[in-house]
Amino acid sequence: MGLLDGKVVIVTGAGRGIGRECALLAAKAGAKVVVNDLGAGVGGADEGSAGPAEETAADIRAAGGEAVSNSESVSSMAAVQGMVEQAMDTFGGLHAIINPAGILRDGMFHKMSDADWDAVIETHLRGAYNVCRASIEHFRKQEDGAYVLFTSTSGLIGNIGQANYAAAKLGVMGLSRIVAMEGMSKNVRSNIIAPFAWTRMIATIPVKDEASAARVERMKNGMRADQVAQLAVALCAPAAQTSGQIFAVRGNEVVLFDQPRPVRSVARMEGWTPDTLIEQALPSMRASYTELGASASVFPYDPI
Repeated sequence: MGLLDGKVVIVTGAGRGIGRECALLAAKAGAKVVVNDLGAGVGGADEGSAGPAEETAADIRAAGGEAVSNSESVSSMAAVQGMVEQAMDTFGGLHAIINPAGILRDGMFHKMSDADWDAVIETHLRGAYNVCRASIEHFRKQEDGAYVLFTSTSGLIGNIGQANYAAAKLGVMGLSRIVAMEGMSKNVRSNIIAPFAWTRMIATIPVKDEASAARVERMKNGMRADQVAQLAVALCAPAAQTSGQIFAVRGNEVVLFDQPRPVRSVARMEGWTPDTLIEQALPSMRASYTELGASASVFPYDPI
């Protein structure tokens, strides 16, 4: 028996990269899959194509699985509602959604255009909202459902030149947390994954020096999309018994992230003023500050 026998799963962004590997593995685990991919470029501005989604679906069918393709955008609520309806009409149900679909519009914040901000927020944060909102009532009614949403260390830790992406991905963290909390009594689960993997999106990161070139090369050779898919598919299964968590996958390493909790507090019985805060409170907490390094400073070692 497969881990997802009898389940129906929607996988977004499944024409390439992480989404494709998730769709293939979900089908291998026994799921019937709606393969979604807009078929656009990494920036989301190119004209879409039904080809990538249908290619993945065809590969699943050729391997003996069941799959249909969908080439709509997760940024449209009507389109996502159509994906849910397609799953119900074609396969008679829906039990999980894996949502790695995304775009990048990188740039320094002081030079960022409104269009680049809006496009990334619409795809990543609005897209995550859409897939959850379009299916949550169905999941609650059947008392079974799982979301595997995708965050990024760009949001959890930070990365220069990705303010729009970081804001969207940290928003996904908050969304997943509330969906998990509200869904607990109805067996509706939500988790997020920050993936380290070589994808078209990672390939767009500028290489400006030898250190960044070496880091990109390590990612290309040591951190693959299929490694991320293993955890994504596992989290779709009720047997995982996991909800409300933040994971990262880095090669063969699975990381559980903590979530914001107080780390230090100071009190002054007579209350604080701006001057006393600067003189006393801030210096006393400074040793507990989080440094401003990017993800490479948190993960300085080669992938396992």
